[in-house]
Amino acid sequence: MGLSLSVWLYSRADRSPSSSSSAFPLLAVPISSRLAVTLNSSPVAAGDGRSHWSSLQRSPHFLLSACKQEVTRSPVERSSDGVRAEMGVKSGLHVWEVLWNPNHRGSHAVLGIARHNCPLQASGYNVLVGGDSQSWGWELKTNQLWHAGQNIGLYPGKRKRCHCEAEEDFRPQSSTSSHTKISQTHLPIPERILLVLDADAGTLGFIVDGSFLGVAFKDLPRGVELFPAVSSVRGGASIRLRYLNGATRDPPSLMALCGLSIHQFLGHQRQNQMDKLPLPPRLQDYLLSSQ
Repeated sequence: MGLSLSVWLYSRADRSPSSSSSAFPLLAVPISSRLAVTLNSSPVAAGDGRSHWSSLQRSPHFLLSACKQEVTRSPVERSSDGVRAEMGVKSGLHVWEVLWNPNHRGSHAVLGIARHNCPLQASGYNVLVGGDSQSWGWELKTNQLWHAGQNIGLYPGKRKRCHCEAEEDFRPQSSTSSHTKISQTHLPIPERILLVLDADAGTLGFIVDGSFLGVAFKDLPRGVELFPAVSSVRGGASIRLRYLNGATRDPPSLMALCGLSIHQFLGHQRQNQMDKLPLPPRLQDYLLSSQ
C-alpha cells in the first residue's frame, strides 16, 4: 500500500510554478515540522477562550463585540490605545489569526505580544505594543519592530540588536540580492496575519500570504504568561482575533507527519481528491478531518 500511495502522489505532484504575484513567498524561511503540523491541523472551535480579547485589559477607547473576538477603536483624537487577549500562554507553540483591514490601520498600527502589565492607553500618538520592556510589536505600516521603546529594525529583513550590538540577519545565508532588496522596502501587509509564538523557544514570528517570514523576536521571557496584543490610533479600526491551534514541546506524531506529507503533495488545488487515495477508510477520515 505504501508503494502504491507513493506512486499515486508523485504521479500527481504539481510542478508548475506559482501564479501568485505576492512578494512574501520570496521572503519565506523554512519552518519546523512542529509548526508545519500545527498549521496543517484543523482549527479549534471558533468560540475557544483563547480567541477572545480581554474585557478588562484594554483601553476604554476600544469597544468589545458581544462574541469578544472583535474590538473597534472609538474615534478619539490624540490617544494611543491597546488591547490584549483574554488568555495567554506560558509554554508550547501557538498560532493566532488576526484580521485587520489595511485601510483601517493608519499610523502606529502594531501587532505583537505583551506581558500582563503592558500599558494599553497613552496620550498622543505612540507605539504601545513594543513601547516598553513588557511588550514586543510589529508596526504594520512601516514594517518596523519595536521593543522597550526602541525601533530595532525592519521585518522581514535585517534587524538591529539592542544595546548597539551588531546587526543580525534572520534571512538564510543563501538569500539573493533580490530577496534582500524586497525585505528592505516597506511591504503592504494584507488583512490576514498569523502570529506564531513559540513560548518554549522564546520566539515570535509572523505568517503572511502563507509564508513564514522568520523570527521577528527571540529571547522572549520563558515561563511567564504572554498575550497577543494590538495597539492603534485609528478611529473605527476593527481587529478580529482567532486562536487556530497549538502544540506541546513533544515532537509531532508519525501519523501527523504522514498526514502533513500527503497534504503537501496534494497541494491546495487537489484537496478534493483526498477520497481517491488508495487508503483504508479510517485513514481517509483522518486526512479529511485534518484539512
